[in-house]
Parts: sequence; C-alpha cells; structure tokens
Amino acid sequence: MKHNQRRKLIDKIMRWVLRLSIGGATVILLLIVGIITWRGIPGLSWEMISKPPEGSFYLGGGGGVLNAILGSLLLATGATLLASLIAVPVVLYIHTYAGRSRLADWLRLTLDVMWGIPSIVYGAFGFSLMILVGLRASLLAGIVTVAFVALPILARTFDEVLILVPKELRESTLALGTTRFEMLGMLLKQTLPGLLTAVLLAFGRAIGDGAAPMFTAGYTDRLPGGLTQPVATLPLSIFFQLSAPFKEVQTRAYASALILTAIILLISFLAQYTSRRLGRNVIR
Repeated sequence: MKHNQRRKLIDKIMRWVLRLSIGGATVILLLIVGIITWRGIPGLSWEMISKPPEGSFYLGGGGGVLNAILGSLLLATGATLLASLIAVPVVLYIHTYAGRSRLADWLRLTLDVMWGIPSIVYGAFGFSLMILVGLRASLLAGIVTVAFVALPILARTFDEVLILVPKELRESTLALGTTRFEMLGMLLKQTLPGLLTAVLLAFGRAIGDGAAPMFTAGYTDRLPGGLTQPVATLPLSIFFQLSAPFKEVQTRAYASALILTAIILLISFLAQYTSRRLGRNVIR
C-alpha cells in the first residue's frame, strides 16, 4: 500500500515538474517574441522589407534590409541543400549497411561533436580554408561554411527518425528478396515526414547563424549578385544596426530581428505541419 502511494506521489511530482518546465519554456519564448515585437513594430515598414539600404542607412537614412533578407534565404537554402547531400547518404549508410558496427558508433560520435562545436569555430575554419584555396568572402564560401553548421543537426535528426522505423518492416522487406540498396527507397518513403522536418530545422539553424557568415560571406549593402560575390545576412545586419549610436537605427535593428524571428517561427510551424500531414501514411 505504501509502495503504491509512493509511486503515485512521485508520478504527481514528475508531472508538475514537466508542466513547470513546459510553462517556463513557453514564458521565455513569449518574452523573447513579445519584447522583439514591442521594440520592432515602430521601425517595421514596407520600405524595410522591399528596399536595400541607402548610403546613410546606418546613420538614420532611408532604405531597408531587402539585401539581408535575400542573402539569408540564399545562404540558408544553399547550405541546407549541401548539408542534405552529405547527411542523408551518410545516415542511410549507417542504417542500411553499418548497422550496430563500431563504424556507425564513430560516425554518430563525430556528428555529436560537430553539433557541439560553436559556429564561430566553423567560421574561423572556413576563413582558413578560403585563404588556402584563394577564395574571397562570398556567398559560396558562406554556403560551404554554414553547411558544416547545419549538417550535424540534419543528420542526427534524420538518424533518430530512422531509428523509429519498425525492425519488422525492414526484415519483411529483405525477406521479399530485395537488396539493401533497394531497401533505401522504402526507408526514404517511410521517413519522408521526418526527413523534411530535419531539413527545415537545419534551414532554421542556418538562417539564424551569424558567426560563420561574418568570416566567410562578408557583408554588402547591395543585393546578392552571384556565388562569388559577398552577401548580407539578417543576423549581421541586426548586429551592425544595434552597434549604431542612433536610436532610429537601433529601432530598425529590432524590426530586422522581428523579420528574422517571423521567418524562423514560420519554418518551425511548417516543420510541424508537414510532419503531421505526411506522417499519416507512415507505418508505426
């Protein structure tokens, strides 16, 4: 009797701990979004979204951050695509050929270590690589560097999705006479919702990174002009505006932060929607 009462008490305590954790995380998110919205709405305008900065933009002049919005989207899209081309085959190899081998453990450990490396370290690595190959600050250099930031997030998320695939489904597929290579198609169809979620999460991480592009993508007030030209990004645009001593420019920095936050929240909601929508046909 006492044992059951103790279990019920522990269960109630843990429920309240989880509720408090969820509530705390929700309050922090609402505070961040609320403060950025409150500070950013006065500086938000159609000009901010539709025009690049003019010559006196950082002194309180006209213009907007269209260059940074387009630069961030291009950089994040390129980095996510490059990371996908590397991460997806590696994870599929782990689950199709490597199995529970030591190689699979080492690959997962490598991805975990890469996940924990600060993005500024990737920026320094990308800068050194640029010097080595003779590449200047550009969209291409930024894409390559930010891809290293997005790769472990995409790979480990996709890895966890593949772990959830029922073992019986794989065994029955092989029992029908299919090869391991042919089984890749089944795994991709089964895990498509999770793969799209992983891609969107990696995209959200890439578009919000500021340290790696600062060393490799450079910065410019012009609209993106090509892979070999420097590009502006929203995180760096926010940093430069907040560094200005003019209140009007700082207000526009919060407006830029509001735009970036809206993009990331949209990506998060899109990831949840696609996961639920496409997950209806997944065998569990």
